[in-house]
Amino acid sequence: MAEPATAAPRASLSTLDAAAMLVGIVIGIGIFKTPSLVANFVPNETYFIGVWVLGGFVTFVGALCYAELGSSRPSAGGEYQFLKEAYGPKISVLFAWARCSVIQPGAIAAVAFVLGDYASQIAPLGGGSASIYAALAIGFVSGLNLLGTQMGRSLQFGLTVLTVVAVLAVAVAPFVAGVAPALPAESSSGAGSLGLAMILVLLTYGGWNEAAYVSAEMRDVRRQAGPMLMIGALVLTVIYVLVNAALLWAFGLAGLRQSQAPGADLMRLLAGDTGAFVLSAIVIVTALSTLNGTIFTGARIYYAIGKDIPLLRRLGVWNERGDVPRNGILLQGFIALLLVGLGSVTRDGFQTMVDYTAPVFWGFMFLVGLSLFVLRIREPDRALPFRVPLYPLTPAAFCATCLYMLHASIAYTGYGALAGLAVVATGAPLIFSGVSRSRRSNRRTLP
Repeated sequence: MAEPATAAPRASLSTLDAAAMLVGIVIGIGIFKTPSLVANFVPNETYFIGVWVLGGFVTFVGALCYAELGSSRPSAGGEYQFLKEAYGPKISVLFAWARCSVIQPGAIAAVAFVLGDYASQIAPLGGGSASIYAALAIGFVSGLNLLGTQMGRSLQFGLTVLTVVAVLAVAVAPFVAGVAPALPAESSSGAGSLGLAMILVLLTYGGWNEAAYVSAEMRDVRRQAGPMLMIGALVLTVIYVLVNAALLWAFGLAGLRQSQAPGADLMRLLAGDTGAFVLSAIVIVTALSTLNGTIFTGARIYYAIGKDIPLLRRLGVWNERGDVPRNGILLQGFIALLLVGLGSVTRDGFQTMVDYTAPVFWGFMFLVGLSLFVLRIREPDRALPFRVPLYPLTPAAFCATCLYMLHASIAYTGYGALAGLAVVATGAPLIFSGVSRSRRSNRRTLP
């Protein structure tokens, strides 16, 4: 049965719902993977905590920029809408293709692989166990989101609460359990690698920008976008700093550098193998939270591009009964499953997906940051419900960070990065289709 042509996203999300979506997406598996790597690139404990605080600051600055863009241009297309208004259909359509084929499915597959790794520690399924769990998780969470926005929202809120409680429990455990603080490490020459440490830190903070894709579904988005993004960024910073302070207290910088799985090692220190088992369960919960939020927000871009490009018009249908972009969820899940299949034949599926997405992600995020300047200059009299403080310094700092991350992601990633860029290039024919549609729409609006 065809969906009504007038069906569209409904404003059903509160500030708390949207903030839970943001926090649940970001607090995923990174915090249990990257601290020991970061420790290898800083000279002492002060720098170690400092880079996590700096990462939170960068996230907060980015959130301020997105709050201005999202509150003044609410759309299910999120960044796609910002780029379209700033640069026109060519750039926005290329971004939409990149997000649909590289950024979002790659992020979903990466999270699913880590979930599969930890689930395999609890109940291995033989050869390819991680890939099997990854595929099952994508299918299960996508299916739940097909049931409707209410289901996806409720699932996200519940998972986010469990995730925050579990991660905070890990953060406070060494202090309440009476673990003696580790001795500080001697300063090393790691200061020269602080840039690489920041790459890992910002990777761990990554995902907060997904909030842009629920702006069209927020109640009173003009007033809520700013508080939602700022609350989310502050909560993330506090949690991440606490977790890393706990790891530093228990192991010290020297011990943290030697740990391959700091979270599991911490829980094993506190409660033996049972603690390590509990941590695996915690990581599965956090991965499910990230997976659900990423699938929920990611499907919205398929809907937005389907509204603009004739070749993809079937994606531009909103399922009124479930209040979801059903076709977008289905296609997104299919592409993510294909990437799981690709990652299953590589040495490390998670790392392959990170390489595949990173340069594309940071390149377009730079353009989004730059769009704030373009739109302010082009529309100086436009009413803005939320204005970035300290303009133009704040967005300039954000753009500079994105450029550095783009450079670093190309310099430090492998062949997966080239594959991601190649896939983006194959979307060139869609650019002309999108431009053609845009021109026809403009002609229809002329008197």
